[in-house]
Amino acid sequence: ASATMPKTLDSAPADDGFSMPGEFERHRRCWLVWPERTEYFRQGAKPAQRALVRIATAIAQGEPVAVCVSARQFDNAVRMLPPQVRVIELSTDDMWIRDCGPCFVRHPRGEVRVVDFAFNGWAGLAHGLPVAYQLDDLVPRKIAQLEGMDRYVCDLVAEGGNLCSDGQGTLIVTAENLLDPARNTADRSRQEIESVLCSHLGARKVIWLERGLRHDVTLGHCDNLACFVRPGVVVQTWVDDPADPQFDVCREVHEVLARATDARGRALEVHRLHQPEPMFVQAEDLDGLDAGPWLDGRRVGDPIAASYVNFYIANRAIVMPGYGTRDESARATLQGLFPERPVLVVPAREILLGGGSIHCITQQQPE
Repeated sequence: ASATMPKTLDSAPADDGFSMPGEFERHRRCWLVWPERTEYFRQGAKPAQRALVRIATAIAQGEPVAVCVSARQFDNAVRMLPPQVRVIELSTDDMWIRDCGPCFVRHPRGEVRVVDFAFNGWAGLAHGLPVAYQLDDLVPRKIAQLEGMDRYVCDLVAEGGNLCSDGQGTLIVTAENLLDPARNTADRSRQEIESVLCSHLGARKVIWLERGLRHDVTLGHCDNLACFVRPGVVVQTWVDDPADPQFDVCREVHEVLARATDARGRALEVHRLHQPEPMFVQAEDLDGLDAGPWLDGRRVGDPIAASYVNFYIANRAIVMPGYGTRDESARATLQGLFPERPVLVVPAREILLGGGSIHCITQQQPE
């Protein structure tokens, strides 16, 4: 370990030769956070904790895993998680490390640094719900310290679930999210935001999807819509039924991606991954939730945004959320796109009930 403390840098990553790798490139480890919020996860968060154990165990088959946990739950997490998973005491407000945690950038010579974007609790979970986020906002700084990495600080509110890189200078984002005035003030134009993303993630081309899935509480993250399988190849979420509320969104995404070229001028090869059957809040989903705004705002029968694109690419596996309706067909599609990595399906409904899925609760640290 270096004897010098990691620094907070005043320069921009792109000027220093750093850029965001693709998720399909090699990782040093995967970071997760232990679920504890009993007003978001039912029955004292126990079903969500069991789901997290299954997800962490699956990812650990494909690469090293570290789970951040509060002091109060530390011993419980150590007992429930398999011994190969590293458990670290680190305070957070919630489990969505993809959005509040560090974005990592890498230099061609191999050094990895942290980009610490601003985080404001998904703008009060897309405006309807005040959420605590002060501890979450410290996560990138803490992980930079733990890993001995220098850190760039950026005042743009940019959540990791809305940043998808091909590792060769192309980013996919949604406008609905980044241009949300409760995240980034209305005087910040699309061009200005694009320029900040390019300077901080080393991108040269940003592909803008206009809006995310309907009923997505994060307000339109691209990790429910599309992601890079490898440079030049994208998989996107899809529905065939014109009566499905996501039908128009899927068509819009396809039109943008089919027309788009990447930073190297290539047209994209686009594959479709059919969504699970429409999912809705059931009575037992609300049973055992602690009182709070999340419970107040949910009704039996409310639609839940679910997408198989919200999977995690580990070094030696793909970990895909299972929802119980079209899992096998989605697994077969992904297996065709990732022939070298077995696709492991892990039930994720308990995580989804808190507002996201497997990609949302993970953050890869590049090798």
